[in-house]
Amino acid sequence: MTPSRLMLLTAVALLAPMAPALSATAAEGGGRAPASVAGAQLAIPDPGFEGGGTGWTFGAGTGVGTGNSHGGDRFLYLDAGAGKSAELTVVAPRDGSYDFSAWVGSAGTGGTYTVRRGGETVGTVALPERRSYARYTISDVELKAGDRLQIAFGSGSGWVNADDLMISPAASADPKVTSSDPEVAEMFGWAKKKANSWAQLPGTTGPVNVDENQTGGTGTAPYAPTYWAGYANRSAYYSRDMTHQLAGAHLIGLDTANETMLRSYARSATAAHKYFPVWSLNFDAKTYLSIDYKSPDNFVREVPATFELVEKAAQAYRWTGDRRYVDDPALWDFYRHATEDFIDLHDSAKDNGKVKVAEGTGKGIFEGAASYNEQDGDGLAEAGDGIAAQYQAYLAMATLAHGKGDTTLARTYTKRAADLKTYFNNTWSGAGSGADMVRAYTTSGTPVTGWGKENSVFMPMKQIIDPGPRRDAYLDYIQAQELGPDGSTNIESTTYLPDMFFKNNRNDTAWAWMKKIYGQRELQHVNASQGPNGDYPEVSFTLVSQTVEGLMGIAPDAAAHKVTTGSRLPSGMKWLQAADVPIGPGTVTVRHDGTTRTTLTNNSRSRSFSWEARFPGAHQRITVDGVPQRVRTKTVDGATYTYATPTVRAGATAVVQVTD
Repeated sequence: MTPSRLMLLTAVALLAPMAPALSATAAEGGGRAPASVAGAQLAIPDPGFEGGGTGWTFGAGTGVGTGNSHGGDRFLYLDAGAGKSAELTVVAPRDGSYDFSAWVGSAGTGGTYTVRRGGETVGTVALPERRSYARYTISDVELKAGDRLQIAFGSGSGWVNADDLMISPAASADPKVTSSDPEVAEMFGWAKKKANSWAQLPGTTGPVNVDENQTGGTGTAPYAPTYWAGYANRSAYYSRDMTHQLAGAHLIGLDTANETMLRSYARSATAAHKYFPVWSLNFDAKTYLSIDYKSPDNFVREVPATFELVEKAAQAYRWTGDRRYVDDPALWDFYRHATEDFIDLHDSAKDNGKVKVAEGTGKGIFEGAASYNEQDGDGLAEAGDGIAAQYQAYLAMATLAHGKGDTTLARTYTKRAADLKTYFNNTWSGAGSGADMVRAYTTSGTPVTGWGKENSVFMPMKQIIDPGPRRDAYLDYIQAQELGPDGSTNIESTTYLPDMFFKNNRNDTAWAWMKKIYGQRELQHVNASQGPNGDYPEVSFTLVSQTVEGLMGIAPDAAAHKVTTGSRLPSGMKWLQAADVPIGPGTVTVRHDGTTRTTLTNNSRSRSFSWEARFPGAHQRITVDGVPQRVRTKTVDGATYTYATPTVRAGATAVVQVTD
């Protein structure tokens, strides 16, 4: 082995799953159906090479080494120079469609990562010169029972190291984006494939409790339908990441994983935990990740996560119409505990008058932090991201209660949300604006102003700040801080910015942040073990949702057979179309031509949609399929819209346009 292969890099990531199973997820929205879990499993016998490369054929100058692994202790190596190869052959036990991923580093160019079916290449990656590990995926490989699958690595001008191979089920939903701006189409295509590569195969036997200190974990367990949400060197998904990734996961067909992961958090929010959900769970969706959980009194917990899980359950319900979100007892108990008992148990440091505000202890993340901003969390009792997330959780409960048919409870939570928002704007956040707005309180009741990163960003993102000059000034302040020397250094935090600006109708700024995030995907993540920014899962999942929910302004109500659209196209983008967007059991295709014309096609076979087509501003004329309609306007969060509400039958297309 050459000295270059023996270089010791920073301790790194998670072992790949040991024996992937075929997905049991049903097809959603008319997309491709993954293979059934029944029968034998498609598996890579030694994905992390800890067994010495079981099943691999090694040519001269190749083998299994130590000293530069991505996870565990061993990795596959190819020496520098043309003509060297290592290959694995497996036989597909049944039909299926899959993504194949591998972590690879290379000291030169010319190396290859290839997947072949029956000796014919179905996908290949030309490896760039990148000595640190990055993750590469070959997507949508269709296999028939009996097909011989080959995974191969070829040498280049420098050494090639590979590790931690993984199989994911191919995405079961396949929305497509086209535009006058080729960058958004390229971005979306990259993001949806990258996001799906993080999906676990249900039934996979993989390691648990893997982290940077326990690179081999503490054992194995069968994996549930889940996806990566957090660092690649840990065998778990994180509540903060998962909630932000949920919409993107839905859009590529990972609804079963969303429901499984939400339920796992709901079940962890026990009375012994004072109704805090745990921070992270292993991919078995049962066991708590040991680095974050020591005992019922000693585990990582942050106030906003409790409320975001409720908010995102309502978001999943709106996208899918899945009755489990309102009928499942474990989920429903969690919602009620989170928005009642949890707040009562964590509201003692600061007097908030007639409203209640959940608090942290001010003693750090293992005793309950008030904010996602962990650097700022010690000493805080209440924080902007906590109270803003609580506000959205109340609104979510109103949505979920309506879905359950409990209109009285829905009204109760709508009023709680309104009361909390009034209190926030009149009292809690102070009289200042910009840098002078209060964004937290210490355990002694002292107000905190200035830049708070997440606890600043979440206040306008969760729309708890009243519209008007004060909110506008705070958005300007956040933009200036994020572009300055104190801006977020972690790409995870940066991914919140497009959502925040879109929700406040700053479309050009939101799009600029999307482009910046996408443009930095090849830069090294601040955590050396993570790989490039693009290999942090939140990046790809959020770019998917920010295209559909942000730029396209698509807001579903699947249970009520309703969908709302509102163009948020930035300056210079003439048109944008999102095709086959899954809503409930069907899909829609939406095209915006600027901000004055929208076309919606209902791709469903039997279901009609009531469509609210919104256009910013007050316009003098509106037509549906060329027929003039009565002009109607409404104000939503301070913004005026002209709108029409046609019914679009199954298989039909409608066009709504405004003119002045």
